[in-house]
Parts: sequence; C-alpha cells; structure tokens
Amino acid sequence: MASTYSSFNLRTTQEKFYIEACDEGSEEVLAVDRVSTEMTLTVKRDVPAGADSRPICGLMGTIRLVAGNYLVVITKKKKVGDLLGHAVWKAVDFDIISYKKTILHLTDNQMQDNKTFMSMINNVLHTDGFYFATDYDLTHTLQRLANTSPEFQEMSLLERADQRFVWNGHLLREFLAQPEVHKFVFPVIHGCILPCCCLTDTLSLNISVLVKEFIDMRSSCINGKVFEWSIISRRSCFRAGVRYYVRGIDSEGHPANYVETEQIVQFNSSKASFVQTRGSIPFFWSQRPNLKYKPKPQISKTVNHLDGFQRHFDSQVILYGKQVILNLINQKGSEKPLELAFNKMVADLGNGMVKYIAFDFHKECSRMRWHRLQILLDMVAEMQDELGYFLVDADGKVLLHQDGTFRSNCMDCLDRTNVIQSMLAQRALQSQLRKMGVLHVGQKIEEQVAFGKMFKNAWADNADACAKQYAGTGALKTDFTRTGKRTHWGLVMDGWNSMIRYYKNNFSDGYRQDSIDLFLGNYAVDESDWTTPLREPKDWKFLTLPIVMVVAFSMCIICLLMAGETWTETLAYVLFWGSASVVTSGLILFNGPDFVDAPRLVQKEKLD
Repeated sequence: MASTYSSFNLRTTQEKFYIEACDEGSEEVLAVDRVSTEMTLTVKRDVPAGADSRPICGLMGTIRLVAGNYLVVITKKKKVGDLLGHAVWKAVDFDIISYKKTILHLTDNQMQDNKTFMSMINNVLHTDGFYFATDYDLTHTLQRLANTSPEFQEMSLLERADQRFVWNGHLLREFLAQPEVHKFVFPVIHGCILPCCCLTDTLSLNISVLVKEFIDMRSSCINGKVFEWSIISRRSCFRAGVRYYVRGIDSEGHPANYVETEQIVQFNSSKASFVQTRGSIPFFWSQRPNLKYKPKPQISKTVNHLDGFQRHFDSQVILYGKQVILNLINQKGSEKPLELAFNKMVADLGNGMVKYIAFDFHKECSRMRWHRLQILLDMVAEMQDELGYFLVDADGKVLLHQDGTFRSNCMDCLDRTNVIQSMLAQRALQSQLRKMGVLHVGQKIEEQVAFGKMFKNAWADNADACAKQYAGTGALKTDFTRTGKRTHWGLVMDGWNSMIRYYKNNFSDGYRQDSIDLFLGNYAVDESDWTTPLREPKDWKFLTLPIVMVVAFSMCIICLLMAGETWTETLAYVLFWGSASVVTSGLILFNGPDFVDAPRLVQKEKLD
C-alpha cells in the first residue's frame, strides 16, 4: 500500500527550506532552494544547526504570486476518524511562507495586489472541508481501488490519485515532476467526510472517542451487530466555483458543482459501498447574478451543446457504468426551458446506457406533501436494484459490482438533490445490511430509531457542508433530511439561509470565485505584468446611483417626519423625493450586473 510521511519539521534558513520527515526511522529531508526553487533530497545531518524549526502537519504545495513563490503548509490538523482502518485527517490551519526575504522591491500597487492575492488563497484554505490521509487513497471509490493492477498499488498517492478531486493539484505541479519527492506530499480532497460507527451498548465506552466533527457519537444496537459506516463527498476541482458564477459545463464536459458521494459500510471485515454523483445540468447555460432574487437562466445559443454533453456522459459511463439521470428542477416557469433542453439532448444522444427521469420536486412536494417523494423512489426502485452496489467479503473476494450510478441534479445540485440522494442511500444501505447479516430479512432501517437518527443527521450534515462550499450557507430542506418530515421552523430557517445566499451571491461571490480560480490555477499571476485585473475601475453608476437613492430616500423620510406649513407642501416634497428614490432604485435594478460583485481574474466567457 502506497503511503507518505505523516509528520514533519520545517527548518528555515536564509537560503533554503528544509522539510524533515519525522516518521520513526526516517532520515530523509526535502530541501527547497528559496532562490532557484530547485527541490532536492538530503539527510538530517546536512541541515544547518542554526536553522529555525517548527512542526508542520504537511505540505499543500507552492504557488506563485506577485512577490514570487510561496510555500503553503498545513500547520494544524484534526483526526476525524478511521476509514477502513486508516486515519483520516482534516486540515484545520495553514501558513503561506514567502520564498523571498523581503517584498520591498515591489511598488505600492504591487504590494497591495500581492496582499489581495494572499487574502484570496487564505479565503480558499479556510473554507471548511479539506481532508487527507497519508496511507490511504481518498480520491478513489472502494470499487475502483478493488479493480486496480499491482502496478497501480505500488504508485505513489500523488501519481495514482483521481485528478478530478485533488484540490492541491495545481500547488503540487512541481512536485509531480519529481517522483523521488512524492513521499513528502499527499493529495488533499475538498468536500465532506463523515466517519460514523454503529455499536452495541457494551462497546460504546471504547469507541466513543471517534469522530465528533459533524455528529455526536451515540451507541446504537442493531440486532447486537457492530458495523462501521461512513460518507465521503468528493468535490471536483474541474469547473469549480460558486453558485451563480459557475453553471453548466465547460468544453471538456466537466460540470459545475460536481460531487461524487460514496457511502461505505464495513462489518466483520466485509465491505460495501454505494456511489452517487451530482452535477450541474450538463450543457452550456448561465445564471449570472443581477440583484434579482432569482436570475433567469440563459441557455447559450452560440455553441454546440451536444459535443460537451456527449463528452460528459461518455466520461460518466466509462467511470461508473450505466447512468440514471434524476432531474429535479421545476417543469414550469424559468426552469422549464432547461428541463426541455435536457430531455431533448438525452434523446438526441441516443445512448442506451443513459436514462432520463424528470421529477418536479417542488410541484410534487408543494403544500408540505413530502410523502410524495416516495413516488420517485418507487419509480426508480427497479433501476436501483439493477445498478446494485459494491460488496467484497472478508477474504477480499468481490461478490457484487455497482454497474451504474444515479446522477442527480436540481438548479444548484444542493438542497433537492441531497434529499433524494439520502433516500436512495438509505435504501441501498438497508439492502447491504441485510446482505451482510446485520438486518434480518424484512427489517427496515427506519425501524432502528437510534441509527436512523444518526443516518439522517449525517446526511443533513453532508448537505450543509456541500452547500456552504458552493452557495455560502447551509443547505435548505435539511429539516426533512434530519427528521423525515417538513416543519414550519425548517421553512423559517430556509428563508433565513435564502436571504444570506442572496447577499453573498450578489455582493461577495465574485471575490470567492476569484479566490478559487487563483488557487486552482485557472488564473496565473505574472510577476512581469505590472497591471492586474484587480485595479480595473468601477463604472460611474456604481457609486453615483446608490448615493442618490440613499439621499432621496432619507429626504423622503425627513419630509414625512418634519411636515411643512401646509399638507400640500409636505405632499409635494414627499412625492418628489419618493419618486427620485423609486426611479434610482429602478435604474439600479435595470443595471443590476454593474452593481454585483463580479469576478475579475477570469474573463466572462470562461465562466458562462
């Protein structure tokens, strides 16, 4: 099994960084020249005695900003649990260290730009959800790992990683070219990992120190059987971004907000997994913010949709097998054209491995009729049985393969999607536990109160984690995922989260999108370029109209509070200032795209 070093010391001199491997018996040191950026291997005795020393938890990689190269290190980690006997860590804190000893050679504008870029990198690093393991490949599903060659097993974690899910891939590009240094770095995924344990009361004291990252550990007994259960959501770094600025697919067929979610269960050394995917509607469309609560989606009229569409599903079929599309968007209103286009493209594709099912989630579940989700489950039950799940016995013999996946989507691939995915996952887990002998024939998970509560909370936490990374808030509709029913308090919380999403999507997501593009290498900083898009001036309307609107509205209120000598004079003032306020508000809404926080580092056509 491939592995990397698990603990390090960072030794720093004026000329070099020395990353010492602190694993037992290791003498290797990675030396990084701060001037030439060359990386070489040496041993501990060659490190200068006077070098400054500090412990670190790992290397994220290197990135080039205005002031030159920076070393990005993990300074704090937290164990979130054990996955199939391997420790899984969450990267909690980071440091960005300059190769240069000073930045005095920069102009004032360059210093400000460099500071902004540093802030952007920190913004991404401190978005919750970076995970790694030093002796296990988190980027691949259980089934993919079971179907690999001995040569693959001998490859380093970095070489064999699924690049779709390696979020520090751009930062590790220089390390990738030097296989001899691979033991000093590991792939880091972004998403959600929920290691959970289900156990009898007699064992709860021994296991209770496991993960409390997202859910409280509680003892639970199912027929006296002990099993481990986990959820891993892997967020793709291809076409990554934030809610309204990244929709649809790119020319390579990579969809926005693509997430592979794997549910793993282990009992008496037998292991099973069930994989689902989610991703934006896979053709070329956009929904850029414009100050309206729900911007109208726009389908591109200038590109060949079927080309990218086919690339996407060809890739899906190769990776996962048969595809069952669950399209959960509205079949009326502004979402209707997307549903019609999606349906038509599947028909035009003519691929027998791809099936399409449209289910108007909001219509079916309107007026709190959430029990009607069973209609969809009944509709796909036979298909789910046909797709199956992966199962391997205690001797490592593969008993069952998963022959395809459900590919779910709504508009954001968050709230409606997660509800359906959790219900499909519960049905799969029930079948797996029966096959493994944990549940008796005919027993249902919902009858197991303690575990059922843990299961629902874990899937709701998974929803919150994915939603925060893409939309900036926790998920909507999690009251149903947690309790199995829709509540009035849940509706209130959904309204609150929707308000926060509105603000972030319109007034802070451009910066977040720029941060992601910089971190993933979609935008490269050029030290020789004295100008950056960060200093592009705003249009005159950006400041003028809001000031006029605020002044007009304030004067309207003042006129109401401080009445004139006659009511006609007061009415005239109120009508004048009120009209000025309404007109400027209308102009602001009409020119909405000029007032939102738009990305600056990547051109518009790359986002659409």
